[in-house]
Amino acid sequence: MIFKDLTQITVISGKGGAGLVSFKRASNRPKLGPDGGDGGFGGNVYFVGNNQLNSLSVLRYKQEYKAEDGQRGGPNGRTGRNGKDLEIEVPLGTIAYDMDQQIVLGEVTEQGQKLLLAQGGKRGLGNIRFVSSTHQAPEEHTPGGESVTVNLQVELKLIADVGLAGFPNAGKSSLLSRISSAKPKIADYPFTTLTPNLGVVDMYEEDSSITNSFVIADIPGLIEGASSGRGLGFEFLRHLERTKMIAYVIDVSDESTTPRKVYEKLNKELDSYSAKFQLKPSFLILNKIDMFDSNPDKLSSIENEIKNLGIPYVKISALVGTGLKELKFFIYNQLEKLRSSIDSSDSIEPSYQTEESRNEKLIDGFRLVADMRSSTPGKTNE
Repeated sequence: MIFKDLTQITVISGKGGAGLVSFKRASNRPKLGPDGGDGGFGGNVYFVGNNQLNSLSVLRYKQEYKAEDGQRGGPNGRTGRNGKDLEIEVPLGTIAYDMDQQIVLGEVTEQGQKLLLAQGGKRGLGNIRFVSSTHQAPEEHTPGGESVTVNLQVELKLIADVGLAGFPNAGKSSLLSRISSAKPKIADYPFTTLTPNLGVVDMYEEDSSITNSFVIADIPGLIEGASSGRGLGFEFLRHLERTKMIAYVIDVSDESTTPRKVYEKLNKELDSYSAKFQLKPSFLILNKIDMFDSNPDKLSSIENEIKNLGIPYVKISALVGTGLKELKFFIYNQLEKLRSSIDSSDSIEPSYQTEESRNEKLIDGFRLVADMRSSTPGKTNE
């Protein structure tokens, strides 16, 4: 399935059914009284959260979505059938932006959550509604309400507990494949991963008393300047925004630089993209330590340099499996502490102070994405 995290679609609600002008009839008595029923309501259009989806590719093959129209009212006071609602399943983390009104309609963040995109037309009234003491045979009725057309820009920001950030060939995909059931593409050349991947880490496999699991997102390799839109980094950085923790994956075997410099470059890119990253807990994953099996002093020197940063770290080799169990428990324990601190706090500051400022920030994000796409058409990682 092709990964898609930004697309445009049009949704159209159903028209309301018209009310009916009708009179009871009998032999030689054509008008015994009004009996025209109301029409049915037009169908609404919704997004519905589905945690089994992780891409907007479900919207790839269709650009227009329309709910059912309401039916016309019937005789004998019968009400027309309501139009069926249209429910479009989308992954959690989907945001809907009305391009014409320039407003954010909302976000889908929970399984089964419904987000109203277009309200169906109101039902029309039949002539039975217009009877009065002085108006016994009304022929008035009302038409059904018009449908609503909404042009949407739809964005997906993946929801995960931990986001893996790193430069190309740091070993993020290999790591994800070793600790979860995800099967990302892996090769020994840069930019193997061109789309984000999600993996569920089941802690029950390590300890049968732990029934919890957590989700890791493998974000394609960043390059310097990603926060300014260079390469495809800007498109992928958004997926790190919703993670609870950031894990900087560093290839310690790279002799062209040092792990400290790599971390500082990565951290700079994330902070430049969004100030939110400064508030997120983070740690380092020092990968490919198997390359120092014959030179432990070199690895000790790297550790001493990292310790000076004051940031938690875990040493692993995704290739041979060293340290993976310790990494799982480290992440699990950190997430448990994070959950406990949130549950025990009476005044957790929301991500957005007000609904208005929240929408403004989301709209700014949409505009920035559009600007970047129009200014660098077809640009790819270099």
